[in-house]
Amino acid sequence: MPIYVYWGEDDFAIEKAVSALSDRVLDPLWTSFNYTSFLPDRDDAVIQALNQAMTPSFGAGGRLVWLVNTTLCQHCPDNVLAELTRTLPVIPENSFLLLTSRNKPDERLKATKTLKQFATEFREFPLIPPWKTELLVQAVNQAAQSLGVKLTPKAVELIAESVGNDTRLLYNEMEKLRLYGAGNNQPLDVAIITKLIRNTTQNSLQLAAAIRTGDTAKALTTLNDLMNASEPGLRIVATLIGQFRTWLWVKIMMESGERNPDAIAKAAEVGNPKRIYFLQQEVKSLSVQQLISILPLLLELEVSLKQGYSDIATMQTKVIELCQVSRRN
Repeated sequence: MPIYVYWGEDDFAIEKAVSALSDRVLDPLWTSFNYTSFLPDRDDAVIQALNQAMTPSFGAGGRLVWLVNTTLCQHCPDNVLAELTRTLPVIPENSFLLLTSRNKPDERLKATKTLKQFATEFREFPLIPPWKTELLVQAVNQAAQSLGVKLTPKAVELIAESVGNDTRLLYNEMEKLRLYGAGNNQPLDVAIITKLIRNTTQNSLQLAAAIRTGDTAKALTTLNDLMNASEPGLRIVATLIGQFRTWLWVKIMMESGERNPDAIAKAAEVGNPKRIYFLQQEVKSLSVQQLISILPLLLELEVSLKQGYSDIATMQTKVIELCQVSRRN
C-alpha cells in the first residue's frame, strides 16, 4: 500500500519530493504507460485515481498516480469515502498513490484518518517562518551540502538574509554559486556572495526593527520596497506578528527576573539561546505594555487585509500607528 500524502505552503519542496518519488518509482522507458496525474477540476478525479492505482503497472518500474492539489482531506463525499475505504487496503505493492495539497488535512475527517492509517508517508512541507533565522541558516547549509557548495559561515548568514524562506530562490541561487565555484576548493565568502546574489531583503524583519525603534520614515520606506518587490501583505504581517510575539516573551521573561538564556529561549520559542542576548538588547527601550499594545494592532491589520482592503494604503496607516506606539514613553 504505497500511499504518500504531501501538503504545505512550500511548493518547491513538495515539487522536489514528488520528483524524487517519481524517479524512484517510474522506469523512464515506461513512464507514459505508468504515470497519471489528476487535477482537482475533475469531479471524478478521486474515483478515477483510485481505479488507476488498482491497475497493474506495464513493463518495468512501478505505477504512479498523482492527485494534484486535492481537496480530499478537506471535503470528502460519502461515495468517495466508501471507495477510498474499499480501495486503499488492496492497492498493489507496485502502484503508488500520491496526494498533494497546500492545505493542512482536516484531522477530524474520516478520509484523513483513513489515509493516515494506510499512508507510507504523511508529511508536511511548511515554509520556515522568516523570523526563525537559525532555521533559515540551517536550510542554507542543507542546500549547500546537497549541491556541493562550500560557504563560509558569514556567507551562509548573508544568503539566509537575502533569500529568506523562498526555497525555490534559495536553490536557484545555490545552483549559480555551484557553477561559479566549480573547480575551486575554497569556500565562497561574503565578498563573492554580495556580487552574485542580489539582496532583496528590504525584508519584513527590517520593517519590524524600524517599527520597534519608532522610525516612521524608515518603516514606510521599507514597506514600500517590500510592496514593490510584490511581497504579499499577509506574509509581511505574519512575520511582524511572529517577531513582536518573540520580543514580548523575551521582555516578559526579563521583567520576571529570569536570567537563564535557555529558559528564555524555550519560553520565546527561539531555537538558538545565543540569540537571547541580542533580543534582550533590542527590547531594552520598550515596555511590556508597549509590546502588548502592538499585537492587537497587527491582528487588526491582518483582518483588514483578509477582508480585501487595499494592501498599501491599509498597511501604511497601520505602520504609522505602530511606530507611534513604539515612541511612547
